[in-house]
Amino acid sequence: MAPAAARTISEFLDDTNTTTEDYDLILTGDLGYTGTELLHEVLQIEYNKNIEKIHGDCGLMIFDLKKQDVNSGGSGCGCSASVLCSHILKKMRAGELNKVLFVATGALMSPTSTKQGQPIPGIAHAVLLEK
Repeated sequence: MAPAAARTISEFLDDTNTTTEDYDLILTGDLGYTGTELLHEVLQIEYNKNIEKIHGDCGLMIFDLKKQDVNSGGSGCGCSASVLCSHILKKMRAGELNKVLFVATGALMSPTSTKQGQPIPGIAHAVLLEK
């Protein structure tokens, strides 16, 4: 999912002719620790973009990796919905955040293709939230 998120973020920034400085936060679904590290690496190497200073990952925001045994995260849709609908929207209403690029991530799971040894495609879509 990290490569899909990297491509979506890079293409969104290019298509809108914006840079990371134009956003208060770029938020991904639950990539977890491993996926977040991969996202940053892919963005830097393949797209020459660095979002580390303004990037947040819902899984890393909702779980405590030291106290909880979540490894690389939990439910992407659960983490994304919980963090966005409570924490992020509250900060936007309070004026602490004005422009957030929310990039939900997921995997296109298919029992048939998995049994046939096919890869699991990762997907990502971006939603711009502005106050």
